[in-house]
Amino acid sequence: QVQLVESGGGLVQAGGSLRLSCAASGRTGSNYVMGWSRQAPGKEREFVAAFTWSGGYTDYADSVKGRFTISRDNAKNTVYLQMNDLKPEDTAVYYCVGKSYGMRWSDWGQGTQVTVSS
Repeated sequence: QVQLVESGGGLVQAGGSLRLSCAASGRTGSNYVMGWSRQAPGKEREFVAAFTWSGGYTDYADSVKGRFTISRDNAKNTVYLQMNDLKPEDTAVYYCVGKSYGMRWSDWGQGTQVTVSS
């Protein structure tokens, strides 16, 4: 089991930036996929971005491409989501997620609120 702990959410004006962090503890490995999903009020949870620790796979939702960047610090076992040019529609609870490659998401953080005002 992998434990995921997010931080870095908050309130920002449209056009602003935020960086989310997710610290992972437990067994990960090169084929472990970590990423971010989000859930806005009244909407279903949606995929945002993900990558494998090996670096062989990276993916973004179309709605965030060019604005969000997922990165990692291997030494700290931490994943980041840099969010630029934020829009009100980016308002959601953001969850750090993890899984073995090719499997369903199995590990979830507690979530962090991101609110973008217009």
